Amino acid sequence: MEQFVINANTRKETGKRISKQLRSQGRLPAIAYNEKGESVMLDIDAVEFSKAWRSITKTTLVNLKIDGKDNLAYIKDTEYDIKTDKNLHADFYIVSGTKPVTFTLKIRYSGTPAGVLKGGFMVKHVPDVKLKALPADMPEAVVADVSKLDIGDKFAIKDLALSDKVSILSDKSSLVVTIAPPKK
Repeated sequence: MEQFVINANTRKETGKRISKQLRSQGRLPAIAYNEKGESVMLDIDAVEFSKAWRSITKTTLVNLKIDGKDNLAYIKDTEYDIKTDKNLHADFYIVSGTKPVTFTLKIRYSGTPAGVLKGGFMVKHVPDVKLKALPADMPEAVVADVSKLDIGDKFAIKDLALSDKVSILSDKSSLVVTIAPPKK
C-alpha cells in the first residue's frame, strides 16, 4: 500500500482564534504525541491530511514530516465537521518502530460459507480481535475466510490467518462465526 506523507510545521500559538486562522489558510491544527507521552503542536495541510485520512485504516502508518524530519505515526483521532465535510483537528501518535503497539480491530468476512449456500445461516459472534505487534507488522485489516465453512462448522479467533509476528490478546477459543442449520 502507498505510504502517505503528511507535511507538518511546529506551532507555538494556541486557541480558537489561531485555529480559525489556520483553517482559513487551508491548514489544520494538529498535535502529535510520542511513546514517552510528550506532545508537539503542529499545523498541517488540510487537503493532504484529508486525502490520507480517507484512504487508510487506523493501523496504517503514515510518514509525518515535522519541519522536514521523518516520523512514523498513526492518525489517532480527528475532529470532523459533518456539515462542512471538513476535518477541524487531528491527533497523531508517533512510534519508534521498536516498541509493540496494541490495537482492537474489527473482523471482516470474505467469501460465502458453503453451509449458507445449502440453506444454513451464518451466525456472527465476536466482532473484533485485540492484537499486539510491532508497528510494521500490525495488519491493516483482519479478514476471516469463511467460504469453506459448512453447516455445523465453527470458526474461532485461533483460526484467523495472522502473521507469527502478531500476538493475539483476545481469547483464542472465542467463536467468530458458526454456521447454523436451516430452520424448519
